[in-house]
Amino acid sequence: MTWHFPGLVLFAYLLGSVPAGLVVARALGAPDPRLWGSGNLGTANVYRALGLQAALLTFLGDAGKGTAPVLLARHWLAPHGGAWPEAGVAVVAAAAVLGHVFPLYLRFEGGKGVATSFGVVLAVAPGAALNLLLVYFLALAWTRTFSLSALLCAWLLPVAVGLFCDSKVYLLLAGFLSGLILICHRDNLERLFKGEEPRL
Repeated sequence: MTWHFPGLVLFAYLLGSVPAGLVVARALGAPDPRLWGSGNLGTANVYRALGLQAALLTFLGDAGKGTAPVLLARHWLAPHGGAWPEAGVAVVAAAAVLGHVFPLYLRFEGGKGVATSFGVVLAVAPGAALNLLLVYFLALAWTRTFSLSALLCAWLLPVAVGLFCDSKVYLLLAGFLSGLILICHRDNLERLFKGEEPRL
């Protein structure tokens, strides 16, 4: 095992734990987004609470938490060859998303993993990420419901990665991220079935 790996996993988790929505709100001198709507620090709730600019910055921050550690892992682990680099990258990617969902800095009460998972997929399978982004915005325009758009992309995530990437390891990673996102949206699913989910 390369000595880089434990540090990469820890870095990914700690970076993933950084609450981008809260950082953006404080940088803009805006109220804490957790006091509004769903109380979540994700892009959708930041948009409802603070507007488009804050939401875009939050999305970029959360996505970057997934992309940055994965790119570092791919760079540092690639020289080891074989199946090790992909498996190591997948673990680092999972750590970043788990940091977002269970952040150390917020008593393990975090977001739902959508933007950070997008950042991960952007690093390992850019074609899949861009197509999922297109699906998200088309679904949002049609349904005007953030959570339904995110759920649709979560369901399609393994399919998209399978189509645009030959790695079985990254396909397993996509399945893990898909399941995690769906679990994190269980309350949204319940509200959708009841017709109570907020619309844009």
